[in-house]
Amino acid sequence: MMLIECPVCKEKRPELEFRYAGEAHIARPEDPDALSDQEWAKYLFIRSNPRGTHFERWVHAHGCAKFFNAVRDTVTDKFVMTYKCGEARPSPEQIAERQS
Repeated sequence: MMLIECPVCKEKRPELEFRYAGEAHIARPEDPDALSDQEWAKYLFIRSNPRGTHFERWVHAHGCAKFFNAVRDTVTDKFVMTYKCGEARPSPEQIAERQS
């Protein structure tokens, strides 16, 4: 079983306690009414699907119930690091340091 570290609880807990909540760092449009239907659909549904490092949003559903961000390698399915929502996206150097 995979363990995921909740940055709020500061504990590693079984993956069954967590739920995926989509891609992280997606900015909401400042004026949604100004978007065309295609632009609105792109905002709602089109997401990156990279091979390798991916920034994701998760929720500790059966714990503190708080959302947080995670850096996960989509090839190995391993969590590189987790960090609280509102914190800056980790730099490539920080990610590489954690992967080594």
